[in-house]
Amino acid sequence: MNYYGVKAIYLHEMDRMRRTLFQSLVSPLISTSLYFIVFGSAIGSRIKEVDGVAYGSFIVPGMIMLTLLTQSISNASFGIYFPKFTGTIYELLAAPISSFEIILGFVGAAATKSLIIGCVIIATAGLFVDLNIAHPLVMMFFLIFTAVTFSLFGFIIGFWADNFEKLQLIPILIITPLVFLGGSFYSINMLPEFWQKVSLFNPVLYLVSGFRWSFYEIADVSIFTSLATMLFILFSCITIISISFAKGYKIKN
Repeated sequence: MNYYGVKAIYLHEMDRMRRTLFQSLVSPLISTSLYFIVFGSAIGSRIKEVDGVAYGSFIVPGMIMLTLLTQSISNASFGIYFPKFTGTIYELLAAPISSFEIILGFVGAAATKSLIIGCVIIATAGLFVDLNIAHPLVMMFFLIFTAVTFSLFGFIIGFWADNFEKLQLIPILIITPLVFLGGSFYSINMLPEFWQKVSLFNPVLYLVSGFRWSFYEIADVSIFTSLATMLFILFSCITIISISFAKGYKIKN
């Protein structure tokens, strides 16, 4: 293991967050506050409770998951795309560092940034509502594995993207709608039966549901199904990245 190589990539990516600290941390804080004002106050005044949990508290896991997914994808995709754009990716490929170590450096940094932002949002949410984390270890497990999984997914997008517009294509047109339709701000039990069945095809539903269970022990689907879905997405991303590196997809050619 080339620890110095991994450390160099990791610190370089983390330094980018330091240079844009205001944008990286203040933006999620403002977004979280706006969600509480719009959803917590406006909608919360009409929906007092969901499954015995105050609506303002109910939406916290969904807000965290929304930010975690988008930030993980954004950080990882830009992290690998920019070296491709500037041509410095070839210096990495020529260096005595393996594909695994390159992935570890970029994905580790992207996941770390997302976890920091996730913790900031949890702290911010605690200022607005009473948070009760019933299973802290399960919550941290979901938080860490979701950050790592979607950082890997963002890494794949960075491979695939040919321009900066494509970096935002999947997060904006696919991921964000899936999060909003995945029970982030409501329980699917509130939907008609037909749409409940349709929602079960949304993979983000299982992530949000499992994460919410760690807070309030309520979920739209089984916690074990949520864990299995997350692990399936994780290993799928690892497989795709391994094949991409082996074939040099959009890098070596």
